Amino acid sequence: MDLIDISIIILYILITLFVGIWVSKKASKGLKSYFLGGNDIKWYFLGLSNGSGMFDVSGTAWMVGILFLYGVKSFMFMWMWPIWNQIFVMMFLAIWIRRSNTLTGSEWILTRFGDGKAGRASHIIVAIFAIVSAIGFIAYFFEGVGKFMTVILPWDMTFMVGNHQVFTSAQSYAMIIIFLTTVYTIKGGMFSVVATEVLQYLIMVIASVIVAGYTFFIITDVEINSIITPEWKNVFFGWEFGDQWTGKFAEFNNLINSEGYKMFGAFIGMTLFKGFFASIAGPTPSFDFQRILSSKTVKEAAYMAGFTNLILFIPRYLLIAGIVVIAIVALGPGYAANGNLTGSELELLLPKVINFHIPVGLKGLLLAGLLAAFMSTFSAFVNAGPAYIVNDIYKKYFKRNATPQHYIKASYIASFLVVGLGVFMGFYAESINSLTLWITSALFGGYVAANFLKWIWWRFNGWGYFWGMLSGLVIASAQFFLEQNKANFDHGSFLYQLISIPAIYLFPIIFGFSLLGSLLGTYLTEPTDMKTLKSFYKNVKPWGWWDPVYQEVKKEDPDFTKNNDFWLDMFNVTIGIIWQSSMILLPIYFIFRDYRKTGIVFGVFLITSFIIKKTWLDRVRKIPN
Repeated sequence: MDLIDISIIILYILITLFVGIWVSKKASKGLKSYFLGGNDIKWYFLGLSNGSGMFDVSGTAWMVGILFLYGVKSFMFMWMWPIWNQIFVMMFLAIWIRRSNTLTGSEWILTRFGDGKAGRASHIIVAIFAIVSAIGFIAYFFEGVGKFMTVILPWDMTFMVGNHQVFTSAQSYAMIIIFLTTVYTIKGGMFSVVATEVLQYLIMVIASVIVAGYTFFIITDVEINSIITPEWKNVFFGWEFGDQWTGKFAEFNNLINSEGYKMFGAFIGMTLFKGFFASIAGPTPSFDFQRILSSKTVKEAAYMAGFTNLILFIPRYLLIAGIVVIAIVALGPGYAANGNLTGSELELLLPKVINFHIPVGLKGLLLAGLLAAFMSTFSAFVNAGPAYIVNDIYKKYFKRNATPQHYIKASYIASFLVVGLGVFMGFYAESINSLTLWITSALFGGYVAANFLKWIWWRFNGWGYFWGMLSGLVIASAQFFLEQNKANFDHGSFLYQLISIPAIYLFPIIFGFSLLGSLLGTYLTEPTDMKTLKSFYKNVKPWGWWDPVYQEVKKEDPDFTKNNDFWLDMFNVTIGIIWQSSMILLPIYFIFRDYRKTGIVFGVFLITSFIIKKTWLDRVRKIPN
């Protein structure tokens, strides 16, 4: 590390801390001010903040690895999250959610199921889910930033007590960065998070554009085309993954075969199955949910969601594609010759490229950008998770009438608690990939069934929600702990074989248990009070099976009209997914110098943008403020 690079990183950290602490005085007015910015933040700042929060370093390192190995088709791996839940949010869910005027996703549940025993049970379980998922993501970030910093920085930060190793170097680095981020996040709440994330987004965009431009100076079209095969650049696929590599790079095909995604058609089928239900279930009670609730109006919530999609993918994939093209040309021949590229090694491609193949000055800027990516995502979860502890558990059930200052102090303690548990969990994580698969396939799998039903079915009640969520959480948590103790099971045993199945293929099992719990909990208990259902339905106006409620509302308000936009929303979602995919493919094809496909994808982007303007944006503009 050159002194210039170190200076850039230190300057970035100091500016971030200054901005975060400087705006923190605005957060002292109460919980709404602390967790939602008092609903006074502009929608475009919230959109930049939301996009910045999704630009995380652990996910970027993972995506660099899969793009390197699997080629252009790897963008579909992101459907595991699924990334196009942001399209569902943009097209209709942001409007439905914001109409509630609540503080958290858990409090929002009470508007659906009421404040009786069933409603409170559903309220508690979604708060627990929010806290568990926040802890899981913090563990994910802990694992990722530790690995990243160890490869980049030259100092050994291993902490020893006598002959006993207390922390590895990666763990020490991760705890330092997490501590610095936690300080300004806790101090300023949503105001500090948004202010610093807007700054961090700008740094990430500058770093992405410069890295992309740098690849055009150091790598020629001839070099790329001598290595990259047409199949690597082919977005279409069959049932099985074809050979992506030829010649001296053919060794990489063996790694693809061993990673569990050879049956690519089955994998994509599973991601589509999961993706639809997970997306229509709505955003998890996390930072993007908080951004929706933070917006000034329903209209601005929709604007914010659309803007998030627009500003996130092109700069992120400029960076990812730029790093991958350098890795393929500079590191690929060595990996292919030695045959030593493994799944775990893929996670280190990003820091290795930065360490050995990025020049002085640009390295510091890029590291500052990636550090910004980590800090912005981490701070978003640190702000979101404690809201559920303080507002939905502590305030509601233990201390109803305390002062705003008391609740803010309680938020500080809750934040430290969530961070501490996340770091503890991170110590036992096997890899970034294991945490990614657990969060996307297992934990979110337990969330999907109950949250899908809550929108579309009037009879679904609070007990159904509670038992659906609980059964999903139990199965997801059991899957994670069994996976972490895989070495203790005999090879060939039933449990070993079950644990060895890629997590995405376990989604139907988790979904099935959660759906069963939802249906049994619903049919074995009384329906939700009709007064609560009418209030929710009149306010949110979802589509689905709501006819009994609609008829009751119609008796009171003959002018009330039901939501008949299901097919239009699904059309917009389909166009939106193509639009989103074009923004991912555009920078990849551009960086890899396939100018014909770049032009085709750009045309798709323009056409889908025009359709979305006509079928979505023009409708949103008509929503009253």
